[in-house]
Amino acid sequence: MNLEERAEYATQLKKRYNCCQAVLLALADQTNADPELLRQLGSGFGAGMGSMEATCGALVGAGMIAGLHVNGQGAVRYTKQISDLFEEKCGATHCKDLKGRDTGKVLCPCDECVRNAVLAYGEMMNLK
Repeated sequence: MNLEERAEYATQLKKRYNCCQAVLLALADQTNADPELLRQLGSGFGAGMGSMEATCGALVGAGMIAGLHVNGQGAVRYTKQISDLFEEKCGATHCKDLKGRDTGKVLCPCDECVRNAVLAYGEMMNLK
């Protein structure tokens, strides 16, 4: 599946899983990790880290996959680049800002955050 199809697949997974889990499962083949383990790892990142207080769960999932994909080598650099692309696409990286919790203005709905996290990962990691 190409990158666009993978991003769409992630949005379909979002119907059943939280944002982090949807990204982890859509990108599971980028790692040697068991998809069930990835699902479990992502279970605490629904509504972003800290229940909308911090980083979007979809972005967390993309960073986790990047770290696994590169066996930890350069993971911080890749995650920063993915985060920068995600912010360009979505307008923010914190869940509360993306959802407009304090402003009432939604910058990016969850499905689009999931889609954009997969796209940002794919663009950074040259996934076709």
